[in-house]
Amino acid sequence: MHDNLDLFGAPTPQQPAPAAPKTVVAKVQQLRAQLNQWAHEYYVLDAPSVPDGEYDRVFQQLQALECAYPALQTPDSPTQRVIGAVLEGLKPVRHVVPMLSIRTETDNEASGAEAFDARIRRELELDLAAPPVEYVAEPKFDGLAMSLRYEQGRLVHAVTRGDGEVGEDVTHNIRTIRQIPLSLPDGVPPVLEVRGEVYMRRADFQALNARQEAAGGKLFANPRNAAAGSVRQLDSHIAMQRPLSFFAYGVGEVTPPEQGGPVFRTHYGLLQQLRNWGFPVAAQVCIARGAPELVAFHAELGQQRASLPYEIDGVVYKVNSLALQRQLGFVTREPRWAVAHKYPAEEMPTVMEGIDVQVGRTGKLTPVARLAPVSVGGVTVTNATLHNLFEIRKKRVRLGDTVIVRRAGDVIPEVVGKVPGERPVYVPNFQMPKACPICGSEVVREPGEANHRCTGGLFCPAQRKEALLHFAARRAMDIEGLGDKLVDQLVDGHVVRTLPDLYRLGLTALSSLDRMAEKSAQNVLAALEKSKSTTLNRFLFGLGIRHVGEATAKDLARHFGTLDAIMDASVEQLLQVRDVGPVVAESIHTFFAQSHNREVVEQLRACGVHWDEGVPAEKAPQVLAGKTVVLTGTLPTLGRDAAKELLEAAGAKVSGSVSKKTSYVIAGAEAGSKLAKAQELGVPVLDEAGMLALLNATEH
Repeated sequence: MHDNLDLFGAPTPQQPAPAAPKTVVAKVQQLRAQLNQWAHEYYVLDAPSVPDGEYDRVFQQLQALECAYPALQTPDSPTQRVIGAVLEGLKPVRHVVPMLSIRTETDNEASGAEAFDARIRRELELDLAAPPVEYVAEPKFDGLAMSLRYEQGRLVHAVTRGDGEVGEDVTHNIRTIRQIPLSLPDGVPPVLEVRGEVYMRRADFQALNARQEAAGGKLFANPRNAAAGSVRQLDSHIAMQRPLSFFAYGVGEVTPPEQGGPVFRTHYGLLQQLRNWGFPVAAQVCIARGAPELVAFHAELGQQRASLPYEIDGVVYKVNSLALQRQLGFVTREPRWAVAHKYPAEEMPTVMEGIDVQVGRTGKLTPVARLAPVSVGGVTVTNATLHNLFEIRKKRVRLGDTVIVRRAGDVIPEVVGKVPGERPVYVPNFQMPKACPICGSEVVREPGEANHRCTGGLFCPAQRKEALLHFAARRAMDIEGLGDKLVDQLVDGHVVRTLPDLYRLGLTALSSLDRMAEKSAQNVLAALEKSKSTTLNRFLFGLGIRHVGEATAKDLARHFGTLDAIMDASVEQLLQVRDVGPVVAESIHTFFAQSHNREVVEQLRACGVHWDEGVPAEKAPQVLAGKTVVLTGTLPTLGRDAAKELLEAAGAKVSGSVSKKTSYVIAGAEAGSKLAKAQELGVPVLDEAGMLALLNATEH
């Protein structure tokens, strides 16, 4: 234990901290108010009024003042979103007002809403002539229920539902959610518990899984699991890296009116007050009068369901009048005045009848389950992704198994797992093919990667469009006018099958395509003709060899000098190139070992594509060999790309971030945080003239 640590893990000063002047206190309060306002606009209203850079500037200003005057640092400051402590376990917390669940109406049709309205009218003893009951209709979020307790306007606890009576304290993680205010405006009751749902937006979920897959980590089954798992982490840094969101939909304990608390008469009015206090409330929340409007809300939101930025599995109806809610009361710990009206299930069991393998635009092989037709979320599903071989092994699914299929909106259906039970007969594990099912090229899986890939590249029809677009890109062959729509037409119309076919295009073939006038066709042909004169590194980059980016292409061109030398190089020779490791070397060697890739290169040469070749540049003096350089700001005469090429030609590695290992920072006009970082670390800073002088030096 460290006795000199305070509750938030920060060292306590050994000497009394300096008292902050009144002007500093006022400035800190003003900065916090400004940051809270901007955060509310960005995260709750989705209408930012300032760019991110301005927010960061003011945030850093506040951070500096709090560092200079530690006594001003408070838990509700915008700088204290992540405390950073790793907890030993989640503490149990008893809810003052139990977090009860509501009854679920499993009738997915209009009759489900009609039945609820009929029950409410019966409980209230309303006859047919009585006016319709007023309800609040809300989306039913697919997330994790949460209770936020504020005392004197500050967040003191965030607790999960748990068993309804006792939940888990997850305050350290909830503080990382930008939509949740750490402090509330003046006028809120002394005690306020806000109930709502922590969830993960679809886009954030997909981005999270993409990062997990790239890092070789676990893929989450759905946004709800990802959100729940993030909230219950012991380390708040993990939650901070998993973007969570929040919607408020009710309250728990609130200071009563007789003790100075607010007077709420309707549930809708309560939600509007929560919104005014800074909490996000779903835009779809509305008042519905009687069964017909409940039915209409259920149907309308059902149509929007797939396009919503978050997942819902139904809607919720609540009697709007709080007086009528109290009159209706509860039955078996469920409120009579509310119900969840579900949509059709998005997970269903079916039999996996086969596994096919699809080849994507980048050569990735994806196993796809062939299924006995099943209705999932109102759509008949016959195929579902299995992601990769490792996912198949992890889920332990084999041909003939009964599996759970999940479909959410427009997301590609996926096999979630196997229905428990023994297989009646032995079924061998699925194996990925050794040859591409489209072009027959070798299939490889690189060490540390989950995905198998076709090595066909330029030859594989499945990768044709991607290969053409990459070849034509600005930093490759720079063929202006050859974009997605034109490539789609050329490939789909079987006009272009390989890269050399581009240089065999004629005016008649191009101008006959949709939306391609003769002038546009002439421009494309001119761009193709111009692209024939290129550089070796641009040509190498344009070939789309896996792991060969711009910098590696330049290093290869400098090291070998000629394309033939690169094509004939062994793995051992490739490993002699700067920054080329075993994975990259193997990828280059495998690419040029394919006879069809060599054939494409020769045909491109025959079409007139050419570049200057010579002695390997590595034989010339490299004044910046082994040095790392960072460019920032606008140089007086050199563009960023030109400066980068000069530095790399001198042997430097050009990086995008400043660290202790940075050798030089080249700074131009309007240099920003990178310049400040260099000055802080004592890294030498040069202007353009200094850089050119350095490049012309004979020794360093």
